[in-house]
Amino acid sequence: MPRKLLICSTEDVASVNIRDALIGTKQWEDDGDLLYHDDMVIMTIPDIHIRAENIDDEAKKKGIYADEMIFLSRHKAASAIPTLTVHPIGNFHNADLGGMPRTLVKASPATMTGLLRSLAAGDTKHYQVSFEVTHHGPYVNIPATFIEIGSDEKQWNNKDAAQMIADAIYGCEEKDHTTAIGIGGGHYAPRFTEVAKDHEINFGHMIPEYAFRDSDNDDLIRMLTVSAENSDTKLVYIHKKSMKSEMLRRVKDAIDSCSLEMISTSSLNEITES
Repeated sequence: MPRKLLICSTEDVASVNIRDALIGTKQWEDDGDLLYHDDMVIMTIPDIHIRAENIDDEAKKKGIYADEMIFLSRHKAASAIPTLTVHPIGNFHNADLGGMPRTLVKASPATMTGLLRSLAAGDTKHYQVSFEVTHHGPYVNIPATFIEIGSDEKQWNNKDAAQMIADAIYGCEEKDHTTAIGIGGGHYAPRFTEVAKDHEINFGHMIPEYAFRDSDNDDLIRMLTVSAENSDTKLVYIHKKSMKSEMLRRVKDAIDSCSLEMISTSSLNEITES
């Protein structure tokens, strides 16, 4: 039984290009809208991913009971900076881009962080490689990760970028490292990206400062609690330098209130070449 369900959307040219790079690199068994290789199955859907609510239920109707999902996707940003990203999904507040309000999808920390490292280890040329924080839908019932080509139509159509993503998926190693959620910083989670590349840690959900800047303490505690629960961890890594001292104290107090534990880089082993 396939362990990973990869979702391709025909409404997304980057998604189609990644799928084509995957099937052009290795042999896949073709079964209509399903393609099989080792422990992976690709399902191609006509709808855009972020609106494909409960797509795992549709997969079950086709006999696919996967352990986790990887969405093959484009990433759009006004900067148009060539970027390859991975991120967990869900909404801390409103559900303007699919999913459900104030609801997170279970993260896949080992897979997501493994994909980040796999991308970073490849020849990504002028592309930046980074996490993105938790955002957008769809809602699904199994752990899920988005892997994306950004940040504009030129990059979405770039076959080399699609091949970079395909190579990262094939080369992904899921390590049994310490798992933590992240809090602080901006949308591209630069500190969590840096730490994950060089240290034995897997990140689950990540809460940017803009998500809790205007929230009260109860809402901050809620975000921490659901992030930890949906990442299967009690550990929190704080991007301390991204916050003013008053905000940092507030975050630390909220972490204590959740009975979570703070960790720092000093407590992590560095990744060494094998």
